[in-house]
Amino acid sequence: MFVQLESRRKPRPPWATLVIVAACVIAFLWLATLPLADRLAVINRWGTVPSTLLDPNAPWLQQLQELRAARLVTALFIHADWLHLTGNLLFLIVFGVPAERALGFRRFLALFVIGGALANLVGALTLAGTSAPIVGSSGAVSAIVGAYLALFPRARLGLVIPLGVFLEFVRIPAPLLIGFWAGLQLLFTYVGPAFGEVAWWTHIAGFLIGIVFALLSRPAIARRLRE
Repeated sequence: MFVQLESRRKPRPPWATLVIVAACVIAFLWLATLPLADRLAVINRWGTVPSTLLDPNAPWLQQLQELRAARLVTALFIHADWLHLTGNLLFLIVFGVPAERALGFRRFLALFVIGGALANLVGALTLAGTSAPIVGSSGAVSAIVGAYLALFPRARLGLVIPLGVFLEFVRIPAPLLIGFWAGLQLLFTYVGPAFGEVAWWTHIAGFLIGIVFALLSRPAIARRLRE
């Protein structure tokens, strides 16, 4: 459990979050300018393709030359469509800004990249043999959501609920909303095909990685806040 410590320092801008958002948007706009065939080629080249990543017959030198492991990271910045991009960036901004201010720029960026890559690896392992690429920052964003829950277990999140012709703004405990979201991810691992081709285990793995990362970072965060 974290102890709130007063700090006289003015909060720094969430540079890591802003850099990630910019990188995802730039990559999406660049892909949108390409012809369809070229766009699909880029997605298949730099997305996480389970059958390619886990090919036991590929020589290790070939794997190094083709940067197959690096695709676990590059896939984080590739999105299939604007709805995919918008959803991920919305979650990233809501949960990423407070999480970055607690973790700091370097730890937050490390969590996004390493947590996202590990989440993509888990997704690839659960879909071994599949040639469809895993793309998007969902696994990394799920890691951020998990870290947020561990960092701010008593936080409350605003939610707009339609009540007839009116909209009501309510504040709900973050663990309740995030727990509901996590439960849906687990449910969709069993009924996921009915909701489209989504690597649901990538979300679950990222979420758990984020929780563990935040808990292990507590001593370093406490030291930084005392400075």
